[in-house]
Amino acid sequence: MKNHPPRPFALVLIAQLLLAACSATAHSPPPGQWPEPKPTPWPEPMPFPTPIVRTVPNFQAPSATHCARPVQTRELPGRVAGDQIRGGHHEHRDRLAKSAPAELSDSARSGPPSMFPSPQPQVQQPPSTGPVTAGMVDDNADFSGYLAFRNRTRVEHRTRDIRERYLLEVKDPRGRGVADAEVAVQATSGHAMWARTDAAGRAWLHPNAFDPSRSSYYAVAVRKDGRQSWAQLTRGQKSSVEVVLDARPAEARAKLDLVFLIDATGSMADEIDKLKATLRSISAEVSRLPSQPDICFGLVAYRDKGDEFLLRSHDFTNDVGDFLQNALYPLRAAAGGDYPEAMNEAFHDTVHNLSWRGEGATRLVVLLADAPPHLDYGGPHYDEDMLAALGKGIKVFSVGASGLDKQGELIQRQIAQYTGGRFVFLTYAQAHDPASGPGRETVHDVKNYSVDTLDRLIVRLVSEELGKLAR
Repeated sequence: MKNHPPRPFALVLIAQLLLAACSATAHSPPPGQWPEPKPTPWPEPMPFPTPIVRTVPNFQAPSATHCARPVQTRELPGRVAGDQIRGGHHEHRDRLAKSAPAELSDSARSGPPSMFPSPQPQVQQPPSTGPVTAGMVDDNADFSGYLAFRNRTRVEHRTRDIRERYLLEVKDPRGRGVADAEVAVQATSGHAMWARTDAAGRAWLHPNAFDPSRSSYYAVAVRKDGRQSWAQLTRGQKSSVEVVLDARPAEARAKLDLVFLIDATGSMADEIDKLKATLRSISAEVSRLPSQPDICFGLVAYRDKGDEFLLRSHDFTNDVGDFLQNALYPLRAAAGGDYPEAMNEAFHDTVHNLSWRGEGATRLVVLLADAPPHLDYGGPHYDEDMLAALGKGIKVFSVGASGLDKQGELIQRQIAQYTGGRFVFLTYAQAHDPASGPGRETVHDVKNYSVDTLDRLIVRLVSEELGKLAR
């Protein structure tokens, strides 16, 4: 028996079922939770060869309404009482580890994870340091080059097949991109994925990354502002899918949620100090953008098991001074024994536990690290959380610090590409010598890149994202 494409009326029903899985019912769960759909009878004959298994996301939708709060800190300890703090980070960067300032005492924070007000240390703004230069590549713009990089980079990583992809564009009746529209994509096999469109109303869909059955047809449902629309994605036909949705334009003042996800082990002392010296100017420049964004800052720092803390998470606040004095400035680079670190756990916390705002916010993460995650721990996995990040509309800009190896580069680029972000990498006068000062050289497997200071690149990336919003 041949498998025929779904009939139009059936496709509409499937899309409605997907949207029902994302909509509140008369017995709604807590805000942000995407509930189970109500049972719905299927038409006869069945539109697909097998029944659809209606699934729900493994994450909560972003739903915070504001970030007008003092810095709040959540910490996971890296060791139990009596353990010794581990030694310095990977061998080739002991020089930086030894020069790192001593860590602030954390003994009062041992025990189970909890929420508590941040301490009020008398921390002064760090002295200005020299510029940090960086380059940037867009692996979605040069997708064939990115696939070639993946094919020649044989390192251990979490595999997700992204070789086949489709561009989803959600537009209003005037042809303007609809930002932060919720998207549900379901295969005939029952496998499903979720996304939110970026500031330009776009999202990349990779069927093989979530559908191992390799279905031929997908129902694509889109909603925003109480309105919904749908389309069909058929493999091997058009490389893009366009959905028209009659949604409101973006608000005049943009909402920006910006998180710094930072490896805080000993070898990162130089990079952390440079970020401390420039974040105030980054904030000021972003605030002066034409959309005058309402900015929320967050910070998640991580080390590893056996260290004083596994991760230290500072939830969103709109008080820049409080954020600097009680979150960023007290951060010290210390410890870290083996080369990989607890990036998996920190990325999971960033995606799932911070108070991301809903309803039209632009959500960005700057990941700054010089080592890959531990792939041998039994906890969260970065590939699962990058799928959740796309579902929540969180775009990751990965920044490879000096000392990042091939495995770290592949994983950072993997996260950035899937979430629609960019890969940023520090550059030096001599590629293999970070002590040689700022320059244009890098050890990473990239080409055709321009160089600027890291703070200007961050401002540029934020500016480009907010500039895409249709008003």
